[in-house]
Amino acid sequence: MSAGLPSDAPPGSGAMFDRIAPRYDLLNRIMSLGRDRAWRRRAIDALELSPGARLLDLATGTGDLALEALARHPRIEVVGLDPSPRMLALAAAKARRAGAAGSLRLLRGDAQALPFAAARFDAAAMAFGIRNVPDRERALREIARVLRPGGRLAVLELGSPRGRWAGAAARAYIRSVVPRLGALLSRAPEYRYLERSIAAFPAPESFSRTIRECGFESVQVRPLALGACHLYRALRSREGSP
Repeated sequence: MSAGLPSDAPPGSGAMFDRIAPRYDLLNRIMSLGRDRAWRRRAIDALELSPGARLLDLATGTGDLALEALARHPRIEVVGLDPSPRMLALAAAKARRAGAAGSLRLLRGDAQALPFAAARFDAAAMAFGIRNVPDRERALREIARVLRPGGRLAVLELGSPRGRWAGAAARAYIRSVVPRLGALLSRAPEYRYLERSIAAFPAPESFSRTIRECGFESVQVRPLALGACHLYRALRSREGSP
């Protein structure tokens, strides 16, 4: 647990993620059974990035998605934005080790008020971050604003698995094992927030409708790992404003 940080940091806030930043990557690997990397690769595939594309990675955290995108598409421009200074410091260190420090611009910021001009980006991604945004509709409209018409959006988010048997086992793992394991390994009770935030997140059909209402079209959702995670794909509407 990080010293000097408030113990009552708001759930899902940058301050909360500052507290768990040092073990964030390890915990993600363990709690997703190593699948989080593959899920990020699926999100990058959904963006169909071309040379010269400008990608905005929201809730970039320690930079996993941004750096994977650069490794696979070295001729793109990537901006990573996150509210947690300590997560961004880890992302910067990883970028230096990967030799990508000159290709990844990291900024502290809020998805609900993006510091970019309209139509600045060709693609946007958010991996496991939209759940923590207080006003999701405002954030989605901001993303639509900074995407060019026809620009692609990919959102990865955890969800409550469906299905009678396998789904029940996956739900039990997410609701009981994941938060307890996270709290045990990190010595941080913030990981109990994970179960509550997953349970409160809208069903895929409802969140897909929200995406559509906030300036996007051609919205698709694909369940991953029996619905423990969902990949949402959409295009910035070519007509009208968000």
